Amino acid sequence: MRNQTDSRTRTEIAAQAVLDGDTKGLKRLLPFLGPAFIAAVAYIDPGNFATNITAGSQYGYMLLWVIFASNLMAVLIQSLSAKLGIATGRNLPEIARDRFPKGVSIFLWIQSELVIIATDLAEFIGAALGLYLIFGIPMLPAALITAVASFAILELQRRGFRALETGIAGMVVAVVLAFAFQVFMAKPDMGAVAAGIFTPQFEGTQSIMLAAGILGATVMPHAIYLHSSLTQNRIVGRNEEEKKKIFRLEFFDIIFAMIVAGAVNMAMLIIAAALFFKNGLLVEQLDQAFIHFRELAGPATAISFGLGLLIAGLSSSSVGTMSGDVVMQGFINKRINLYLRRAITMIPPLALIISGINATEALVASQVILSFGIAFALVPLMLFTGNRKLMGGLVNHPITQVLGWAIAALVIALNIFLVVESF
Repeated sequence: MRNQTDSRTRTEIAAQAVLDGDTKGLKRLLPFLGPAFIAAVAYIDPGNFATNITAGSQYGYMLLWVIFASNLMAVLIQSLSAKLGIATGRNLPEIARDRFPKGVSIFLWIQSELVIIATDLAEFIGAALGLYLIFGIPMLPAALITAVASFAILELQRRGFRALETGIAGMVVAVVLAFAFQVFMAKPDMGAVAAGIFTPQFEGTQSIMLAAGILGATVMPHAIYLHSSLTQNRIVGRNEEEKKKIFRLEFFDIIFAMIVAGAVNMAMLIIAAALFFKNGLLVEQLDQAFIHFRELAGPATAISFGLGLLIAGLSSSSVGTMSGDVVMQGFINKRINLYLRRAITMIPPLALIISGINATEALVASQVILSFGIAFALVPLMLFTGNRKLMGGLVNHPITQVLGWAIAALVIALNIFLVVESF
């Protein structure tokens, strides 16, 4: 607790120096970096691996534009969530509890917990699968090792938010380096990459399904809840002008974090297109992808893929646990110990692993469950950030409001399409 207080004090002192105009240049950004990287971990969880690898192997570079567009949407959505915390000093679930009837709040809590369980399923299985692929450890022992490692990551939170932010950022950097190496080894056609990013197109219903899956795996409801919590008390503005300045500086954090997350997701699809699509291989299973990486680009490439999967699973699992704490405290004003919550959320993935279910199929199914939760996070977010009495000077600009509702409608429609087609 002492470490947490000290880290908060140091950050607050540095931030106040920026707000007072005493700190200049790029150093102004340093106290405000961190929250978006924790939220952005949700954008590179193992569920993304399955959808992006499948999309790249089946359609080449064609759906890169979907990842690009999804990340632009994510920038706006996460910035609205961060802005809500800065403007109100409260997180999205807390405001929903205050403004919605008790029954609605309880419903929102239950569905958000189900979404987080589905998220945790993807992350836990992904990390265990990474251990299995790299070291040949059977899935059940790998899952138990994952459990121990995830408790160790949670310990960072007890040491203070700066320790947690640094630890998570370090893991994100490791994932970025792993995929940068894979892209280098895959030698993609950069002209085709550019065309895929900037040329929107589909090729039949299946490509639309995959696009919806990519979007569903990108825009995560638990990341929306969490980001408002990460900014609500981290640096508190004393007046409207300071709050606006805090938001402008936090926006750089969001842009940087979303660029990193988008680059990793694009790298997954690019590698699959360069190696699998080029060789006529449709790869829908992550263990198959690992084998083909080794055959087509060498053992080092396969190991870097497995490491990326392992680290992404471990880092995003801790974020899922934090999100669960936020939604319980916010929607129903209750809390349980983080370690107990972590232990409880391990039960479903361990049960599935013991049952012998295919890991990749479980990852894809978790993305369908996630689709149900998108609307319940996006609609309240738009309602609250468009409310001048609540937001003050940080209320959404009319153009932002139109764009936000349009994105919400598109995301919800695509996720409904994904759910209907899946069944």
